[in-house]
Amino acid sequence: MERSYYAPRGGLPPQTDLITDRAVFTEAYAVIPRREFSDIVASYLPHWDGTRLWIIARPLSGFAETFSQYVMEVEPGGGSDRPEPDAGAEGVLFVVEGEVTVTLGGAAHRLTPGGYAFLPPGSGWSLRNASAATARFHWIRKAYEAVEGIAAPEPIFANENNIPPLPMPDTEGRWATTRFVDPADLRHDMHVTVVTFEPGGIIPFPETHVMEHGLYVLEGKAVYRLNQDWVEVQAGDYMWLRAFCPQACYAGGPGRFRYLLYKDVNRHPKLGIAR
Repeated sequence: MERSYYAPRGGLPPQTDLITDRAVFTEAYAVIPRREFSDIVASYLPHWDGTRLWIIARPLSGFAETFSQYVMEVEPGGGSDRPEPDAGAEGVLFVVEGEVTVTLGGAAHRLTPGGYAFLPPGSGWSLRNASAATARFHWIRKAYEAVEGIAAPEPIFANENNIPPLPMPDTEGRWATTRFVDPADLRHDMHVTVVTFEPGGIIPFPETHVMEHGLYVLEGKAVYRLNQDWVEVQAGDYMWLRAFCPQACYAGGPGRFRYLLYKDVNRHPKLGIAR
């Protein structure tokens, strides 16, 4: 299956563009269309060279609270020898353009489009773009929730192009998920997967569940049901869903609809009980 990966370029819309847009922030969800990835909202980070980024999710009280997500843009020779400032944070990298080299425990791992890395908390990794072209990748961060008697997970380096998507039951292959982690592995408290819909594929009911979601559209277009609204999305758009936001999908475009999906899993909800 030939795959494509949309990567933002920055810049600014021309002065002749209409202001009206699909961007929306509600009590249940947010949509960040790809046009919003402009130069004026790019950020920079300490200890990163030749790098800018777009922060597309961050913990907000009363909204999504478990994760942050960045789209990173690293120039040739750029990167960081101390990228993660929080020793308790785990991370996932997913490359959409170019290539980067991640070094962990003295071993170098080259990641190209479709490349995935799971980085355990306190792993002391570094990243460099040793190529001649700009690299772009997603970086998802979460505070790891350790559990007594369960060891922290080990690093994972993979590429989705080498992993067969698993069809969802009773969908005739129209809806499938590429998994990098065994869902039954309780060491992991988050999953980042790639979800694929063939043309005409659907989520045939409004999923309503405790997991928060970040969905970045890698390829294609669809209409997504978010709470009470139908929203049209395309490659490069991002959706941010609060826990229990009803969601469904109809992949009505001429080609595959694919997105990178984050969700928190395998842990008790925090009760806020004083200790």
